[in-house]
Amino acid sequence: MIVTFSVAPSGEPSDPSVQRALAEGADSASVHDAVAAAVKVVRDSGLPTRTSSMFTEIEGEWDEVMEVVRRATEEVGRYGSRVALVLKADIRPGRTGELDGKLERLGAALDQMS
Repeated sequence: MIVTFSVAPSGEPSDPSVQRALAEGADSASVHDAVAAAVKVVRDSGLPTRTSSMFTEIEGEWDEVMEVVRRATEEVGRYGSRVALVLKADIRPGRTGELDGKLERLGAALDQMS
């Protein structure tokens, strides 16, 4: 399965050890530190993954993917008193390599239209 998800904290950090380091030009609504913490959890999982400006995709079996999403969400929870999670899943049992496979098929379809 492929899961694409986004997590974002709101409110004051629930973990007193969390210090938000706002870069020059960033406003108080910036969540890049929390997102970086979540993406680190995902990348450290060893599962195939891709991150864009708005979402992170991860591919694997149901239990392993959901465990990574849970841990990433918990990590973001340290940065706020509340967490918003948006998740979409493409569940195709027996398929692997679809993070790239779907894009390859899209590219081939676009090439045929040229």
